[in-house]
Amino acid sequence: MKNTLSIVICTKNEALNISDCVISASFADEVLVVDSGSTDDTVDIAKKLGARVLETDWPGYGPQQNKAIDASKGDWIYSIDADERITPELKTEILNVITHEEHKVYDVPRKSFFITKFMNHSGWWPDRTRRLFKRGFARFTTHEIHANLSTSFRVGHLKSHMIHYSYKNCHEVLEKMNRYSSGSANDMLANGKNSSLPKALAHGFWAFFRTYFIKLGFLDGQAGLILAIANAESSYYKHLKLYLLSQQ
Repeated sequence: MKNTLSIVICTKNEALNISDCVISASFADEVLVVDSGSTDDTVDIAKKLGARVLETDWPGYGPQQNKAIDASKGDWIYSIDADERITPELKTEILNVITHEEHKVYDVPRKSFFITKFMNHSGWWPDRTRRLFKRGFARFTTHEIHANLSTSFRVGHLKSHMIHYSYKNCHEVLEKMNRYSSGSANDMLANGKNSSLPKALAHGFWAFFRTYFIKLGFLDGQAGLILAIANAESSYYKHLKLYLLSQQ
């Protein structure tokens, strides 16, 4: 019997992204959009393109992904964000591996766009992330931000990449930095982590050094420098917010 594939997309106010994302996923047996209260046209666009839509609350990134897994119907599941696209080459490879089942879980490289260009260094390429798995063989961790797909099985590696339009402008960088640093601080506090102002400063300096020098961000030109500074700020504010939360 042919294995079926569900592609799941968790959304909120993704009207500018959802169309291209759903179209790139339309080869699947099911495209499931799990929406958490969009006030734009995300839901209507997804439905018009043939996606099944589940409207629900937002319990955090990891729990929402698991909710999408449980609501989907396919034997295999591919989790994708609204700002990501499945390339034709990746589509072919996905259909091939779910037929032969050499592994039960696969990671995929991402080619990410940052403000002006696709990044080739800076820790953003190949940026492998686990996204494809057979039902019952993986679940997302319950972190509010940056939850990971967890499995006890050997992970296979897809060769074809997906496209990630991560940040289109500085406004998006600052907005996501604030939201992600707050969520990450909450996750760390819940896990018993602590911080201080000196630690926050040290993490910020280290994030810049790691991105720009160790991860060769300088080879990405101006975009590499901007990203290194953004990573420094994000790391600093994440640990500063953790420190302030721990003092309450």
